[in-house]
Amino acid sequence: MSKVPSLSYQKIIAALRRDGWIVVRQRGSHIRLEKKLSDEILKITVPAHKPVKRSTLAKILKQAKIDLDSFLKLL
Repeated sequence: MSKVPSLSYQKIIAALRRDGWIVVRQRGSHIRLEKKLSDEILKITVPAHKPVKRSTLAKILKQAKIDLDSFLKLL
């Protein structure tokens, strides 16, 4: 299993957009993304930090229901 990398928020958002996430708004240093699934709408918030902490990225991926290996392929 790979270790969660420390990435800038731009790289994280670019990878999530490739997975179908849409940026819906930004308020201060927090960027809100949504993804529509057949039965629900997932919502996550990415902090505009350089770099985003590894623990924060791990929690974002858990909320986004994306495993780490799939996310790394999107980079």
